[in-house]
Amino acid sequence: MKRESAAFLILSAILLIGFNVFGQDGVQIKPLSGEINFDGKVEEPAWKLSTEFPLTMHFPVFNNLPTEKNEVYITFDDEYLWVGAILHYEDISDIVSTSKKRDEESENSDSFGILLDTYDDNENALGFFTMPSGLKIDYSVSNDGQGGGPGGGSINYTWDSFWDIKTVTTPNAWHVEMRIPFSSLRFQSANDITEMGLIINRKISHVNEIDTWPAIDTKYGRDANLRPSLGKTIVFEGIESRNPVYISPYLLGGTSKNYELNEAGNEYVSTSDPEFTGGLDVKYNLNNNLTLDFTVNTDFAQVEADDEQVNLTRYSLFFPEKRLFFQERSGIFSYELGGPQDLFYSRNIGIANREPVDILGGVRLVGRLGKWDVGFLNMNTTKFNGNPAENFGVARLRKQVINENSYVGGMVTSRVDFEGNYNVAYGLDGIFKITDVDYATIKLAQSQDNSIDSEMLSLDPTFFSFELQRRAEEGFLYGGKYAYWGKDFIPASGFIFINNIHEVRSTLGYGWFPGENSTIFKYSIENDFEMTKRILDGKIEQMEVALQFKMDLKSGIGMFISYQYNKEGLIHDFYLPNNIVVIADDYSYWNLRTRFNTPRTKKVVADFSIDGGGFYDGKQFSVEFEPEFNLSSSVQLSATYKLDKVNFPDQNQSFTNNIARIKATYMLNTKLSMSSFIQYNEIDNILLTNFRLRYTPRDGNNLYLVLNDLRNADKAGTTPELPAFINRTILLKYTHTFRL
Repeated sequence: MKRESAAFLILSAILLIGFNVFGQDGVQIKPLSGEINFDGKVEEPAWKLSTEFPLTMHFPVFNNLPTEKNEVYITFDDEYLWVGAILHYEDISDIVSTSKKRDEESENSDSFGILLDTYDDNENALGFFTMPSGLKIDYSVSNDGQGGGPGGGSINYTWDSFWDIKTVTTPNAWHVEMRIPFSSLRFQSANDITEMGLIINRKISHVNEIDTWPAIDTKYGRDANLRPSLGKTIVFEGIESRNPVYISPYLLGGTSKNYELNEAGNEYVSTSDPEFTGGLDVKYNLNNNLTLDFTVNTDFAQVEADDEQVNLTRYSLFFPEKRLFFQERSGIFSYELGGPQDLFYSRNIGIANREPVDILGGVRLVGRLGKWDVGFLNMNTTKFNGNPAENFGVARLRKQVINENSYVGGMVTSRVDFEGNYNVAYGLDGIFKITDVDYATIKLAQSQDNSIDSEMLSLDPTFFSFELQRRAEEGFLYGGKYAYWGKDFIPASGFIFINNIHEVRSTLGYGWFPGENSTIFKYSIENDFEMTKRILDGKIEQMEVALQFKMDLKSGIGMFISYQYNKEGLIHDFYLPNNIVVIADDYSYWNLRTRFNTPRTKKVVADFSIDGGGFYDGKQFSVEFEPEFNLSSSVQLSATYKLDKVNFPDQNQSFTNNIARIKATYMLNTKLSMSSFIQYNEIDNILLTNFRLRYTPRDGNNLYLVLNDLRNADKAGTTPELPAFINRTILLKYTHTFRL
């Protein structure tokens, strides 16, 4: 274990470099003066004595006056952060409310909420939002809302907190009252002063408008109104967290029936697996800055099934993280290597080949120590299908340096099984803000595995990257990246699908915002170049040159067209569905990709895409259609249909695959919802049905009823005859949270 010790010492030594951080002025929040009757109606005199925040139009015309009048107030007392809003309408019939479900991501409803960057680090934030129906939407933002991070996205809706919301609709407005306990927030105080970053958002659906505080220029790109770095500092004096302990035991009961082929291979036999178990989660706020979580016999039975995919590449498919335990402030554990690839991928813990693996338990610590962001996680899994039990560990440190948007940090991950095998990965990284919109990122990482003979000072187990990026969508656009992936760089706790390569990426383009009098919101022309070369022989592994056109209208219509030239270099044959073989060789071809979406603010929304052209030495054609029907605040329907056709005329080989998904959601109120999810995959010949009922009488108390049915879609002509279904499961789970 000398290598791991040396790695930890090197990492610790480098991370102990100190930098000065520049401060910034903030808006002082007035303490509560008087009483508030928490009934959803903002009418008490105390609101008028609070700090008021004027909103400015963000979209569709930056810096215009809002179409509708807004009154937004923030105050605080010893226990709560209070937010009040009166959101006016000239005609109240224009109000749009299309959901009652917790964490509904509906984009066609009116909404109001705040993002709190509780450490004022310009990188992470917590979102607290609602709609006229009074539902709760809370989520975490990482990586400054720029994508990446665990799960492949920077916004995690599975993060839930303890807070209260009430709404009331009057003849000319809807009112919002939020109270957020300081015990639900992690923050840092100095000399009794606490600084947080703040962004306020109001969406007015009938005019497709977003208003914000502070004023946020749309030139910073899509979802700029959700970027913590574009918020403004607010200042509190004399707030403290109560640091409660949350104990959440759960009970789970149910049964599962499976059909498997017998040893003789001539018949499918059924097995039943009744289950009755329980577990425990404990959350302890050590202080205002640090949260410690313990979990025992961790269970994720209520998590929705993954979307079915068809793989037309020679690389592994990525599936996002959906489990709540791994979501809270998950951005601290991100060490992005490129695309979805990361030094740490939480789905390695408790999931193998998309099947659940029992988690005995674990511990997680997240928060801040001084000026350091801290993350630590350690978990143990049981034996699975002949594989030994394993321990997973990850430790992360990051520090704000130079300015409010620059960081240096490091990460160490480990994966050790109970038969003596181990894999350790470690890395240093830095992100530096150069100008208002220009950033540089540097990363250096290595992995060490006891089954691979590689030296620490060698490039073989090493990853290195340098990237320049302009985070804006107006004017000159650019991005450039170089990355080196050594042949022995294999972080077993992470997700990578390629190594032993050089990687070069670049983007050059120009973006326009035509202005107030145009129906076009923005459009751009870009040229993207991506190339990976094998270190082994210096030849191209993959190359893509794409000329792209993007346009968004103020109505919400969007379109994207890309014409691409591709080169593929295969040193090994690889297989597609239906046992089609792509022979090892060098290939070049052209193809066209198009995307189109209707306005997200309408009751009926649709995304449509068509891809076609060359595919190695054949042809490929794909169509995907995704409609959504927001029928009311209680009923929603959505569907996905994807067709893939691949044809290799010279080999007289082809395949066609259809994937279909239908999801229906019924919401009786903000506490009870039911959803049904049906998926069909033609290539795998499966039909998957999932039904989930969730009842949440209050935060922390959840009752789930889950039914899963996996069956063969077509049994005709099979020998031995396929059973009616492969797996059928029914589970009932209840979690109750006690606050001490």
